[in-house]
Formats: sequence, structure tokens, C-alpha cells
Amino acid sequence: MTAAPLLQVEGLTTLFRTGRGEVAAVEDVSFALAAGEVLGIVGESGSGKSVTALSVMGLLPEPPARIGAGRIRFEGRDLLAMPARERRALRGAAMGMVFQEPMTSLNPVFTVGDQIVETIRTHDRLPLSAARDRAVATLARVGIPSPARRMQDYPHQLSGGMRQRVMIAIALACAPRLLLADEPTTALDVTIQAQLLDLMRDLQTERGMGIVLITHNMGVIAEFADRVLVMYAGRVAEEAPVEALFDAPRHPYTVGLIGATPTLEGTGGALVTIPGTLPRLGDGLPGCGFAPRCLRATAACRAAPPPMVEVAPGHRVACLHWDRPTPGEARAPRVPA
Repeated sequence: MTAAPLLQVEGLTTLFRTGRGEVAAVEDVSFALAAGEVLGIVGESGSGKSVTALSVMGLLPEPPARIGAGRIRFEGRDLLAMPARERRALRGAAMGMVFQEPMTSLNPVFTVGDQIVETIRTHDRLPLSAARDRAVATLARVGIPSPARRMQDYPHQLSGGMRQRVMIAIALACAPRLLLADEPTTALDVTIQAQLLDLMRDLQTERGMGIVLITHNMGVIAEFADRVLVMYAGRVAEEAPVEALFDAPRHPYTVGLIGATPTLEGTGGALVTIPGTLPRLGDGLPGCGFAPRCLRATAACRAAPPPMVEVAPGHRVACLHWDRPTPGEARAPRVPA
């Protein structure tokens, strides 16, 4: 018998109130995550990746945001039907999140030790001394040198890589079963990126965590993810096992993303670009959001959103012409750098 998913998102639509009325930042997004699995979410800035993660965590301000439709289940429990107090108890304990920018997520007027201890005592009700001991051990586990001394430091006293490790320590302090990591390696050099990804993989293996990893880096996805969700203009464009996505991408947007990624071989030629820009929220395009930028687009693409179809086991794509690449369309390299 197949185990139930750790996290299951069904038809999620997240709306924001604006001066032009309500607009959908995320529309009809569905995916599932098993315990011990890494799901990568990729797409341009503005594709809805972070809003999806914040919707799962229940961290969007209401108003102006609200969940317009859908269901979010964690370990079989419907988070959207749960009282606010119960959902708060899950955040930081069973569900952890590494935010995109630690300098704006860490409180500048409290030491990093105080911020980790606060998380531990809020959820596990430990005495102060025991909470501090766990905080020191957690900092050591994420690779912070001299962790007892670093407990006294403020965020501005740490390097970018160390601040990111502190964010991971806060997220992992209560041993969550689900971790959402929103671009945890952005703006870090490749050596620190590799160290942080190795750390997250080790902790995931030890604890059997499910991880949702949001990133722009296709190389990170190829190295770290088990499955990939490609988002565009708030919708899912493609979902596939990581090998299938790089070997045979079916959506033209996915082809473009991979084609814009440097390869290990380095041919020396110009990288592929995707013409045009993302549509604005509220533009109300009736069909496929990618149609204005797509070489495959036809009148049918512009008339209605394409359905999500399964083109291979575990490989779904929202494209009417997934099996008919257009001559001259960017070809995707197999191995990103």
C-alpha cells in the first residue's frame, strides 16, 4: 500500500487585493511531496514560487492576501480548515522554513542565540539552559565554528553564508518533518552553496524530512532534487522526475530555462534567451500565459488555459503542443553547470 504524501497541495489559488481588484498570484497549483523526498520548484521571479511556499506555511498577510480555492494537507490534515492556533503550533515545529534573505528575516536587535532559543522554547517548552544547549548543538550541526561564542553575535556580525546557516538552524531546531527552503543559496559563492546543500541533504537523510526547494539555479535542481515543478505566471507548466526533465523537457518554457543555463562543456557560444517578459498580474490572458512568448503557440493556445496531461509516468505538462517542438526553438542541454 502506498504511503500518504507528507504534503499534498490541490488546486491552490492565492489572491491579492490590489488597486485593480483581486488578482491571482498562484492559480490552480497542485503537487504532492513524500517523506524523504526533495521537490524543486523553478521559474522566473514572479512565477509564484515564494507565494506557494508562504501559502503552505500560512504566512501571507490577510488581507491583502487570501486563499481563494484549494486544499493544503500536511500529514493528512487540512491546514486551511485548521484553527489558527493549531496551525501556528505546527509552524517552526513540524514545518520549518528557510527564508530567502536572512538579513531581512533575522531580527537585527536580538542575538542569533536568542532567536534560536525562542523557537525552541516556544514549541518544546524546555528550560532555558536546555534550550540554549540545543541551540549550541544545532549551530554546531549546521557548521558554525565556535557555536557557543557565536550565540552572542548579532546578524550583522556574521557573513552571508553564516547568516544562512543560522536561518537553517532556526528552521531545524525543532526537527521538522517538512522543510521549505526559499532560495537558500542565493547570493552565496559556489563553495558555500555546495556546503549548504550537502548539509541539507545530510540532515534530510538523518531525519527523513521532505524538502521543497525553491531556486533559480538549474544546476542546484539537477544535483539536489528528486522531482521538479516548473512554474510560470502562477501556474504549473511542467512536473517531472529530475532526470526526465533534463533529458526530455516537454514544455517550451522548460526548454528555454534549461537552454539559458551554461553547460559543463562550455561551448563558448551565446546563451539562449526567452523573448518577452512575464505577464503582469491581473492582465487576464484567457489562454496559456506563455503563449505571447512561445514559438509553438496557436490560436487554440490563446483561447483557453491548456490542461495538464501526463506524457510519461510521473511526467505532466500543460501544453497543447508538447510533442511538436518548433523549428528554431531553443534546445535544452542535458547537464547544467
